[in-house]
Amino acid sequence: MTDNEHEIEQPDERVPKRVIGTPPPGTSMLGTAEVTQAEEEAPGVNLQDETKARKAEKIVAFCFMITFVAAIAFIISYVVFQVGSPEATGTSNMALGTSLTVAILSLAIGIVVWVRQIMPKYSLVQERHPMVSDEDVRGVVEKTFIEGANESGFVKRKLLRRTLLLGAAPLGLIPLVLLRDLDNSKMPGSQFNKLLRHTVWGEKTKDGKPRKLVVEGTGQPIRAADFNSPGGILSVVPEGYEHDLNALAKATLILIKFRPEELKSGVKQNWTHDGIVAYSKICTHVGCPAALYEQNTHHILCPCHQSTFDAADGAKVIFGPAARPLPQLPITVDSEGYLIAQGDFEVPPGPSYWERGDAEAEARAKGGQA
Repeated sequence: MTDNEHEIEQPDERVPKRVIGTPPPGTSMLGTAEVTQAEEEAPGVNLQDETKARKAEKIVAFCFMITFVAAIAFIISYVVFQVGSPEATGTSNMALGTSLTVAILSLAIGIVVWVRQIMPKYSLVQERHPMVSDEDVRGVVEKTFIEGANESGFVKRKLLRRTLLLGAAPLGLIPLVLLRDLDNSKMPGSQFNKLLRHTVWGEKTKDGKPRKLVVEGTGQPIRAADFNSPGGILSVVPEGYEHDLNALAKATLILIKFRPEELKSGVKQNWTHDGIVAYSKICTHVGCPAALYEQNTHHILCPCHQSTFDAADGAKVIFGPAARPLPQLPITVDSEGYLIAQGDFEVPPGPSYWERGDAEAEARAKGGQA
């Protein structure tokens, strides 16, 4: 073997990737003469071209103005778009989220452009030194800080400073505005609370009659005599609201037919008719549709998190994270034999935190009145 065969090939020197917004490696935003002069005055410093810096200054100022406008839009949206219904809540969330995103994003873009295109670049080497600095070092740090503040343009460039302060001022007020939502003292009487507690089952039709139970999808009313097979199950919605998604989010039912001897003490017998029981289809964990039914065990299963309810015993929780039973709806039949609702649910349907939050708010209200 020759000596060359024992030589190990050395890898090429790795060149760091170029960061967006910075000049290519080995180049400068200044001219050759200006670079030479800058290096003589301050070795390792890469100053930015003043013409390009002025252009970047306008871009940064424009971003800060967008931040100001978006922050003001957030506050206005919070006042204008009230949360009185699911649609209004969605509109409010969209307006607040969009305006806050634009405010923070434009502020971040402005700061990045400021640092990349206006502030000078340094080649620094960090050296080890004692942890405690002496007076001379502290003086150097203070001098460097002052020089850095001047070089950043914060003192020199009034337009940048003023637009930054202008854009950041409303952002500081946003947390104060949001603190208003921490006051739940008026919660029991609020419109949003009433929407959670009550469903359309408690409302009468236009002619003053109770609402019929109709099959989901077909809208056909249900005769008790036709629903006579033990173990049968139907997904049921209120008459007149077959296509109202907001109403169905709370009012959808599962209808189950039992033999009389199968019903246990947890079921309210006077709320049933001929072994037919109606439960809310909305799981009391996080609101998923609890629509899977096992006929042999009378278990209702929510497929999202496996909460399991005993339909023969008042839909009590027997497994899973759900904290309370599925609410039972009182039903009966009209003069024509159709199944109708006697009234609304006794407790709010859906996730348990609705009921707990409502109960806590009512308790606080009663305590205040006492």
